[in-house]
Amino acid sequence: MKKCILLANGNAPGKKLILFLQKKGYEYLICADGGANHARRLNLCPDIIMGDLDSILTETLKYYSSRTKIIKIKRQSDTDVEKCLKFAINNKFEECVLLGVIGDRLDHSFCNLGIVLKFSDKIKIKLVSEKSVLSIEKGEVKMNTLKGEIISLYAFDSKTFITSSGLKYPLKKSILPFGIKESTSNVALGNKVFLKIIGGSIFVIRDINVVKKNGLF
Repeated sequence: MKKCILLANGNAPGKKLILFLQKKGYEYLICADGGANHARRLNLCPDIIMGDLDSILTETLKYYSSRTKIIKIKRQSDTDVEKCLKFAINNKFEECVLLGVIGDRLDHSFCNLGIVLKFSDKIKIKLVSEKSVLSIEKGEVKMNTLKGEIISLYAFDSKTFITSSGLKYPLKKSILPFGIKESTSNVALGNKVFLKIIGGSIFVIRDINVVKKNGLF
């Protein structure tokens, strides 16, 4: 299975996280424009740098010019993160972890959460930011969990129904429309949580350190 990391220009991840992901098979590193600045500070060599290149520092561009494939795409009809995801999909990557896509601009962060939804039917995406890992789930889902682990669930409309097993606050054909109702800080009762999601997709957010430490990624 082909897996990749997409590193963008938001809040930078730690190098330990990237090394952890690489050991999990996410070996191919794609930098979206200014994400290359983070890669250089972390002493990483991207496999490819892609975007309109308006955020990458001149010294970073020069540094990677002989080390990495750099593709400039001028079009403004999609974001640099979207350009990189389209590259991953076209090159048959099946899974992608997004890093650096949440930052100090709320519009960019909100846009990137929407991008996870937009591309979820084409590639399996996880988003890691600070202490959290977000995945998008649909259908019947079985998660390995740690007893007492915090798990939060978010849906987007009143047509998506969620039934759960193994959570402290159970859901039974419940709807969690964004801005109306949510299941924030639910709790795993044991080492398995089952979800049945009908009619759409949901975000599942967990603690990345719990997930990593207990081999749940």
